[in-house]
Amino acid sequence: MDELELLKKDWQKGATEFKSYTDSDIYPMLHKKSSSIVKTLFYISIGELVFWLLASVLPYVLSTTFREKLDESYENPFFIGASIFSYVVILTFIYLLFRSYKGISTTDNAKKLMESILRTRKIIKYYVIFNLSLFFLSIPISLYFEYQDNPEFHQQIVEASTTQMLAFYAVSVVIAIIIILILLLFYRIIYGILLKRLNRNYKELKKLEV
Repeated sequence: MDELELLKKDWQKGATEFKSYTDSDIYPMLHKKSSSIVKTLFYISIGELVFWLLASVLPYVLSTTFREKLDESYENPFFIGASIFSYVVILTFIYLLFRSYKGISTTDNAKKLMESILRTRKIIKYYVIFNLSLFFLSIPISLYFEYQDNPEFHQQIVEASTTQMLAFYAVSVVIAIIIILILLLFYRIIYGILLKRLNRNYKELKKLEV
């Protein structure tokens, strides 16, 4: 339990020695907590970038089959553009989080601190929505290009019966939903917990403003 939580707990008990704390005493605690949370979010975002880079590079280095498939995929301009775009978004997200961290670290104004917290919450929200949307759209697009560029897969689809096609679509949808739920759970646990703490700080700052 941190300083602010201990202080609030003692206030609730009615301990008179803690009644002398003023807004100017509480603000530095909220400032320190908010700065620490956004700094943690920043480091997590860097870790996520490293993870996706390793997930892309290691299979390419370790698997000849994967390397050949990937080389074929990158003959398509769409995949090159999509990959560049996704990494640009991640780097932009990291930059915006870093700016939020610097903004919170240097501000000495409660209103500006509240604005920085709101901005951070929006950045995380839009980033999560982007990642989930990108993954959701990538599945049908990937299947389309696989159908167009892979003669073997194309032939299997053409020769498949109605029942086989329905089973194929059903399995694809189920797999997509499972992966999206896993990603959603990941973002909810990793980013959601920290955002809740940041939101609590925001509410405490609003009380100070009142």
